[in-house]
Amino acid sequence: MSPVHGTRVVVGMSGGVDSSVAAALLKRQGYEVIGVMLRLWSESGLENRCCAPDAQIEARQTAGQLEIPFYVMDAQTEFYQSVVEPFVDGYAHGYTPNPCLNCNRFIRWKFLVERARILGADLIATGHYARIQQETSGIYRLLKNPDPEKDQSYFLHILTQQDLSQTLFPLSELSKPQVRHLAEEFQLKAADRPDSQDLCFVGGTDYRDFLRQINPASIQPGPILDLQGNQLGEHTGLADFTIGQRKGLKIPGPEPYFVLEKRIKENTLVIGPKNSLVKDTFRVADINWISGKEPLEPISLEIRIRYKSRAVPGRVQPVGGGRAVVNLGTGLPDITPGQAAVFYQGETCLGGGIIQWEAE
Repeated sequence: MSPVHGTRVVVGMSGGVDSSVAAALLKRQGYEVIGVMLRLWSESGLENRCCAPDAQIEARQTAGQLEIPFYVMDAQTEFYQSVVEPFVDGYAHGYTPNPCLNCNRFIRWKFLVERARILGADLIATGHYARIQQETSGIYRLLKNPDPEKDQSYFLHILTQQDLSQTLFPLSELSKPQVRHLAEEFQLKAADRPDSQDLCFVGGTDYRDFLRQINPASIQPGPILDLQGNQLGEHTGLADFTIGQRKGLKIPGPEPYFVLEKRIKENTLVIGPKNSLVKDTFRVADINWISGKEPLEPISLEIRIRYKSRAVPGRVQPVGGGRAVVNLGTGLPDITPGQAAVFYQGETCLGGGIIQWEAE
């Protein structure tokens, strides 16, 4: 999308280096930039790191340096309903959810876009590492960032044509070192601020402690079984474990045990050898096809089942209703219900969906 002098754009600012540099680049390109930080929900007594007081101070200071307006807008209710509740409910049903996906879908885009319009802006921008390309046909494509270590297209597979048409990614072609260099060039205080990897709304605590605090009834001890149905021990709560996990089982055996399955109705954890984890077929639901069109036939592409996992070749067979069966060319040991399976063809992210339990 070509920059237009004076076009108003709202930048989602967190006080970090990525969003700060994104705002600075847009200002330098001639956009009329407005900085917005969203106040997100956190448990009483805890801080949401995305909008903690120090983050607000740094974002406001950056806006002051850039001489752009800056607003803090309350999104606590929307965040709780759209991100926190599905996260808690997902674990209660045996999934391992990725809350960043719902945050992008409902907060960073839907909510922020609505607030941007109130401010008279038709565009929003974020500090994500991904690219947007518009074809001559008018169709928008979501492309990987050139730096494979930082590419964030995996988290953005939920975006629609409408979303992409009103979004700018100023860091689209940049690597993290280049962004930090630019922050120093712009003399931004965020230049040395470290990246945060934790869940923003658990206030620095372990997510397991958070779940016990907010929904203790969903985490109860229960039996650990092997594949033959023999009880080998007792787990502390199904939410404490994820598929493929080895750490924390504390059960001796001739070879290491790994988590294979979580049976919610029986509150039972099933464990076994690592080779029992490997699968080459699974189902996905809630699929978003970025083009807006679901394929009518099976499609060959590459699939990533985790943010940092390598893409592997496979075929996706749509079965209607935003669902599909995925067949991989090679088996993988960490296919985890609740995580996203994201589809690629070369540099293009086609979309993706949520991995389901086999019985669903």
